[in-house]
Amino acid sequence: MSGVAGPDRAARRRVVADSLGVGAATGAYGVSFGALGTTSGLDVLQTCVLSLLAFTGASQFAFVGVVAAGGAPVTGAVTSVLLGSRNLFYGLSIASVLRLHGVRRVLGAHLVIDESTAVALAQRHPALGRLGFWWTGASVLVLWNLSTLLGALAGTAIGDPRTYGLDAAVGAAFLGLLWPRLDGPLPRLVALCGAAVAAGLVPSTPAGLPIIAGGAMAVALGLVLGRARRDARGGAPT
Repeated sequence: MSGVAGPDRAARRRVVADSLGVGAATGAYGVSFGALGTTSGLDVLQTCVLSLLAFTGASQFAFVGVVAAGGAPVTGAVTSVLLGSRNLFYGLSIASVLRLHGVRRVLGAHLVIDESTAVALAQRHPALGRLGFWWTGASVLVLWNLSTLLGALAGTAIGDPRTYGLDAAVGAAFLGLLWPRLDGPLPRLVALCGAAVAAGLVPSTPAGLPIIAGGAMAVALGLVLGRARRDARGGAPT
């Protein structure tokens, strides 16, 4: 016996309850994506398949934004991949907690999103981290896709989004997803610089390219500033 006690039942119930709460709050937001997807030119099936396979809100809204602005689907896909690449780093950060192999690793990779990573890493015991990851990821996956379907069906009844001012809703929804993650000076600076680059390129470049350029610049700037901050901390006395 290792002599190390595992988490008790009360702790597990707390993690499950927290995970379901996060799943409900995040999953409900899929209604807006479903409605915006069908009002931007996708049909109900395409919108739902995008939610199921991509399963990362920021990337999905970016794709819809590019398509709605008249950009090529390939440009939208590149933009989505660029934004979704952050999940790769999430996976690296929680790999030691999850310790997945085989089919479970494939399924787990699909559930690596902001919310499941945050809940997993917030737990002090690895078993609670794994519990939080699976419950959060699964609840968001189910509720996000169900609400996407509801939103997509509603969107088909709305008609032309410009009639209701919904042509600006993609940007607003994307900002709504992004804003809670700007929790410090560095993320805010990087976001502002990326937005400035994208806004400056809008008048002179095809739809979608400003997002790609702004996102690429934000990634590069974030890496440079993040490394500089780590180096500064490493050189300081502890």
